[in-house]
Amino acid sequence: MRRRAALVSVCVLALVATVAAGQSLQVTPLTRDGRVLVSYRLADAFNEQVRSAIHSGLAITFVYDVELKRSSSLWLDATIGEARVSASVRYDNLTRRYHLTRTLDGRIEGADTVEKEDDVYKRLTEFEKLALFSSSGLEPNSEYYLRVRAHITPRNASFVWPWKSHDVSGLAKFTFIP
Repeated sequence: MRRRAALVSVCVLALVATVAAGQSLQVTPLTRDGRVLVSYRLADAFNEQVRSAIHSGLAITFVYDVELKRSSSLWLDATIGEARVSASVRYDNLTRRYHLTRTLDGRIEGADTVEKEDDVYKRLTEFEKLALFSSSGLEPNSEYYLRVRAHITPRNASFVWPWKSHDVSGLAKFTFIP
């Protein structure tokens, strides 16, 4: 029985590594007008399984957890701020339109309806200059970094992990210069 459980866990880890290896998350920070602006792009996020789930009418959500942290050489890195950005899509089979919703920390930031599949993928995976954090508490000439972790819900897995898992993550360091 232990042998089977070990084999299943190795196979699941290999599958997760294979899926994550094809994806990349590019993160770009920018400080302007007292804000830390965050841009990121999730590449190669759409495989045939995601496309078929969307076209089945199932609501699919891309969840991005964004953290602003300051590096520490002695202890754990200090978390300056956290935000959760999500983009959801639901395909209407009758009208052949995609209904998109973007939320920031649970608040709806925008909703739209589009007809082109390429527009859907772009709006689910590309975010430009989101003003997520204030730069008022940042120390000048100090090193900071942004970490963005992404996953897709609902998840289709037969094995339940006891901890939260992210499909892919990206990191970008910057020096705050006011």
